[in-house]
Amino acid sequence: MYTAGGGSMDSKVEFLFLNEEDMIKAGVLDADRAVDTVGEVITLLSEGDYLMGGRAHNDHGVQLIFPEKSDIPNFPLADSADRRFMAMPAYLGGRFHMCGEKWYGSNGNNRSIGLPRSILMMMLNDVETGKPLAYMSGNLLSSMRTGAMPGLAAKLLARDDSKVLTLVGPGVICRSSLRAIMSQRFDIDTIKIKGSSPTSANAIKMKEYIEENYPQVKNIVLCRDMEEALKDADIITEAVSCKEGEWPEYKREWLKPGALVISTSTFNMEHKSIVDLKKVIDNYGMYENYAEEDNVGYDENGNRLHTGCMGEDFVYMVQDGLIERDSLTTFGEIIRGKKPGRESDDEIILVSIEGMPTEDVAWAYECYTYALVHDIGTKLKVWDRPYAF
Repeated sequence: MYTAGGGSMDSKVEFLFLNEEDMIKAGVLDADRAVDTVGEVITLLSEGDYLMGGRAHNDHGVQLIFPEKSDIPNFPLADSADRRFMAMPAYLGGRFHMCGEKWYGSNGNNRSIGLPRSILMMMLNDVETGKPLAYMSGNLLSSMRTGAMPGLAAKLLARDDSKVLTLVGPGVICRSSLRAIMSQRFDIDTIKIKGSSPTSANAIKMKEYIEENYPQVKNIVLCRDMEEALKDADIITEAVSCKEGEWPEYKREWLKPGALVISTSTFNMEHKSIVDLKKVIDNYGMYENYAEEDNVGYDENGNRLHTGCMGEDFVYMVQDGLIERDSLTTFGEIIRGKKPGRESDDEIILVSIEGMPTEDVAWAYECYTYALVHDIGTKLKVWDRPYAF
């Protein structure tokens, strides 16, 4: 409650804590609603009604960079296990009008002790006062908002007669992508899975998950290599976890006419082979930031080195004169009718999705508001009145 002079008469501050079980009750796994929500986010981005970190307002987040070595005893070092901590703040306008931040720590060695690689938490704050509104478990939230974007891509850009879906990197994010895509494309009857091997634990777990949850899928294929996985696929979505430089390679001749290729993490394809393909992105400014930070060079033959990020590669293709900036289409332009989506059944479309904290804010807001209405979670007090004021 605010006085006419702008001061607050209610100094009590509390927030809603939502653990993972609470988040499930609050609908965090509702793939169809998540797809609609990220569609709203993309529209607001296209209208400029958002803020992310950095001076250009498009930073993905701020990461702690661990050193390779240190003379300080027990100092945490960088290693091949993906040790990192990252803060991802954002403001999202429209009906959300909300600030938030996702914070996470990650270490590939976690799996050996029964923990997921990354452990994430999400906070929402009132834009006007800065008061914390909610603090919630973020693993399912993050994976579902990430998977929702491939679902949006399938909704807007896949052929209407799509029947064959390929999953490259069958981990948590691919499972979320599967949920979202299947909520939009009801005629999928064949799913191809490309893991590290046809008998890898993740590939087998994905197959069992599909069998249990999608009885309409009559054919599940565990693929030996990328060529087998990509050929004849109508929709391809990837979320591969791998070391830098070991990104899976795609070849133009493996893609059927009309294929939709969605990349959420790693991608490697010869730049000159994709010049004429339609390219759809979520946020060009974010990829420009990536390119400025990485500043990758060229190999001994004068070819630009790959980055593993499809959208960043597109930026380098613009810089190298292979394509024009206007040839890239954003989701927002498609949703707002500024540019067309799919223009023919034979058109091959590449989609780059990197995930943004604005999406976390939106999906967290949806779960938070549902939890408030349905009395889910635990209210925790910060203070009744601040000690120092």
